[in-house]
Amino acid sequence: MCIQSGEWVIILRIKGLGKRIKSMRFYLFLLIFLAGIIPAFIIKETTIRSIEGKLVSQKTMELRQRCSILADQLGAEASLQMVLANSEGLQNELNWISEMYSGRLLLIDNTYRIILDTYGLDEGKTCISDEVFRGFKGESYSNYDRDKNFIEFTVAVTNGNDKNTVTTGIMIVSASAASVSSLVKDMQDKALILEVISFILIAVAAYILSRLFTKPMKNLAMEIDKIQDGNLDVDLTNDWRYSEVNQIANSISKVLKRLQALDQSRQEFVSNVSHELKTPITSIRVLADSLMCQENVPVELYREFMGDISDEIDRESKIINDLLELVRLDKSATKLHIEQVNINDLIEVILKRLRPIAKQRSIDVIFESFRPVVAEVDETKLSLAINNLVENAVKYNNDEGWVRVSLDADHKYFYVKVADSGVGIPEELKEHIFERFYRVDKARSRETGGTGLGLAITKNVIQLHHGAIKVDTKLGEGTVFTVRIPLTYLA
Repeated sequence: MCIQSGEWVIILRIKGLGKRIKSMRFYLFLLIFLAGIIPAFIIKETTIRSIEGKLVSQKTMELRQRCSILADQLGAEASLQMVLANSEGLQNELNWISEMYSGRLLLIDNTYRIILDTYGLDEGKTCISDEVFRGFKGESYSNYDRDKNFIEFTVAVTNGNDKNTVTTGIMIVSASAASVSSLVKDMQDKALILEVISFILIAVAAYILSRLFTKPMKNLAMEIDKIQDGNLDVDLTNDWRYSEVNQIANSISKVLKRLQALDQSRQEFVSNVSHELKTPITSIRVLADSLMCQENVPVELYREFMGDISDEIDRESKIINDLLELVRLDKSATKLHIEQVNINDLIEVILKRLRPIAKQRSIDVIFESFRPVVAEVDETKLSLAINNLVENAVKYNNDEGWVRVSLDADHKYFYVKVADSGVGIPEELKEHIFERFYRVDKARSRETGGTGLGLAITKNVIQLHHGAIKVDTKLGEGTVFTVRIPLTYLA
């Protein structure tokens, strides 16, 4: 028995599986590495931004408190211009704050005129910015520009008590955030060093874990490589640590058992073919040598030996024809000549041909047709399959027995049942009867001229028609073969 195309597909898949298992380690390493790197990067960035925000907030609060104190002093009088003119110390303190924080301070009165600019550039000009408008409406403003590296906010200058407060001016304060930026940059540099170290440690951990996790898969891949080299005796029943790997190993083990069975069947088939073809030739050789070694051979003995030689030649021819038929049926491109066939008439012709053989042993052959059946089949091949079943029912029957052939159908299939009163088949041997050259009773098979290929041919023909065959039998009580074939052939 040769390995079918489907089995080659299985073998190729096993080879591909070994390669895929080997490549899993890289993807697992990459997955673990990214799973460690991405959270670390997110945590680093989040932490640095959080610290930066706190530093900016702290610097802004500190500067705002100083400016609020000055704003309270400025708001003691109704006129900001007068306060500044009469208090040189207050003006110096505003300039000092501007210098200390490397910034700029603008003081704007309620006419939107700049009455103080610590840079001395815009005094006397009008400022109608959005921040000023919002300040006079009682809204606060604060901003941190990371790109330009400065902090800006407004402080309202108010006059009056809690019940009647009037905003007399707005103080716009801009301060450098260079110290914050420098501190953040220093943290980023140190974090970068830690990040590189973390990357290395995570990479090492990912490499170790990927090897640890894929070690069972690697071992399985090594065993699969042995299978790829042609060793079908590999044992995959070990504990592979992970249930998923165990499932893969169990699946491959089932395939291996199938391949081993196929390989064994192939070896048995080759051995059986050699034996079956050699046996008739050996008999012919013995008979011919017997005639050649004798002088003045009687005509009666000569005719007897020549008759035996003719029988052996017929037997050899039948074996070769059956083998050729199996080869034709095994081809995946086997073409069926499908046509509408009257199955009732087909069975009648088969039984008419076999009844004389059955009559020699007083075996009744009965045909029961429950309805006319017309189906799309290959008449020649289906005739061969049904003929084999009925012929076997006659050959392996008891004298004065019976063979019943019945035909029935439903809306989708037609059914042919061949039952006999013969010797039956042992239960443990039933699953082997469709194997090539398999014989339940080898001695009787040779007596009846069987080749052991009939049921194998029958099964192949039925499968080509997308049908099915099953057998029910009991030793000493006969056998029933049931064939089911679609009424309409599906290509």
